[in-house]
Amino acid sequence: MASALTPQLRLPGLDLLRGLSMLGMVLVNFRLAMGVDAPTSSLLGRAFLALEGRTAAIFVVLAGMGLVLGAARQSPAQARAQAWRRAFWLALLGLLNVTVFPADILHFYACYFALGAFFLGVPARHCMLLALLLPWLYVLALLNWNYEQGWDWATLSYVDFWQAEGFVRHLLFNGFHPILPWMAFFLWGMALAGLPLTERRWQERLAWGGALVFLACLVLREALPRFWPAAAPWLGSSPLPPTPLYMFSAGGLATALIGAALLWAPNWPALRALGRSTLSVYLAHIVLGMGTLEAMGWLSGRSLAEVAAAGLLFGALALVGSWAWLRRFPQGPLEMLMRRLSAAPAAAQPASPVSGSG
Repeated sequence: MASALTPQLRLPGLDLLRGLSMLGMVLVNFRLAMGVDAPTSSLLGRAFLALEGRTAAIFVVLAGMGLVLGAARQSPAQARAQAWRRAFWLALLGLLNVTVFPADILHFYACYFALGAFFLGVPARHCMLLALLLPWLYVLALLNWNYEQGWDWATLSYVDFWQAEGFVRHLLFNGFHPILPWMAFFLWGMALAGLPLTERRWQERLAWGGALVFLACLVLREALPRFWPAAAPWLGSSPLPPTPLYMFSAGGLATALIGAALLWAPNWPALRALGRSTLSVYLAHIVLGMGTLEAMGWLSGRSLAEVAAAGLLFGALALVGSWAWLRRFPQGPLEMLMRRLSAAPAAAQPASPVSGSG
């Protein structure tokens, strides 16, 4: 899949959107860790529910775009090998993270990269068609398999995650971000990266087209059950389970925001810096953020307003920290480590035994 971008071009709007998505994920994950309900009767509760599942979906679409845009600087074989090396380290990091935070996305992320590597060089329209097909294949899976299996909904934990059958089921079918159908988001991002993203007409098409799909899904969710009550179970917009309506609404929203970010990318250095440090910030919000909340005794008995306050405070610290770090270094600390670990073996060798620099 050839990208319409030159290898040297970076799209600041995507960094901006990635940073915003990271802030949304912090809020969502803090609420999950603190065990606080989000009632639909309050404006704050509805805001939290609106973020749930959608910030992660935006993240995955952007990851698919990143794989293709990064591959523009390499041969297909080099890009695949690098993606597989990255997937290995992400999987290892994610499985370690699961022991602390069961809703980890990194081990799923690793699978998206490993599978997405096979689609490098595939025409964008084929990736797009498969992305549109996967949500409907998932309906067949829901009809044939038990979505509830493995889940303890009272604690939102997966009881047989560390057993072979449970691990595969969680990864492929009914985990937090299962490959089927979440791989559709990654493939959709790969397809979008093949478009001429620097052209204003395409940016507008993405913004308006995605917004129309998102709004159409909202209308269907509200209107269809009135005429076809039997369809109500399939019209949920929650990511658990990820029904076609959720997939298309989240995908439409991601597409609209990508188009808008490309059209209007304000010069907000701190937010762009956060968007270039998301792996570091993601792990920091679990290890440092949730660790601090646990030490303070805030992982139970708190209000939704306190969740929002904790998330916004961490987000502000992450913005300042990312901005300060990127004034001295080209990437976040874990991004630099991941880049080194994912580099080709020959490229990772020092050029000089004295200086040790590449």
